[in-house]
Amino acid sequence: MDLTEAIRSRRSTAPVTDAAPTDAQLYDYLALAAHSPDHAGLRPWRLVALRGGDRNRLGAALADGFGDPPGSPAAAKAAARPLRAPLLLSIICCPVEHPKVPRWEQLAATAALVATLQLVLFDAGWTAMWRTGPGVELAPVRQLLGVGETEQLLGWLYTGGRTGAPGDNPPENRADPDVRGKITSLP
Repeated sequence: MDLTEAIRSRRSTAPVTDAAPTDAQLYDYLALAAHSPDHAGLRPWRLVALRGGDRNRLGAALADGFGDPPGSPAAAKAAARPLRAPLLLSIICCPVEHPKVPRWEQLAATAALVATLQLVLFDAGWTAMWRTGPGVELAPVRQLLGVGETEQLLGWLYTGGRTGAPGDNPPENRADPDVRGKITSLP
């Protein structure tokens, strides 16, 4: 798949299969994605991979953080969220003090990494949906993932296998959006 085709056909799809990249594959994908824009090569990010029972632990932290009574429908719903994919990659921006690279630029570098990683995963036959929401700010969630005071949890890449056999129902290329008016010149 060429880059243009990958960009135009990439989708966040659900449901996903129970298959997920191995740790070795993830390291390879991340090494490739780490070529994304990153002023001074600071790598101001880290990922926490959650598989199996770790997803249940995240679900319990979400339910606890939202204050849902144990056993309530709301708690069950919060606890089930991380089970929608076999692998969740917690995205954490870890800014460092740097005289030339402000915090906002390090946040942008983290977002660039995630966007690139999604394309790498898609190109390798996986699907990855970037999910965010109020759960990223919950103390029990931050504690479980070891998110430090100066770090920012940006959500999770819900990662798994695409449904159907390879080649079944290939995603249609989307038409390029009309971006006229998004580039201007000085008056």
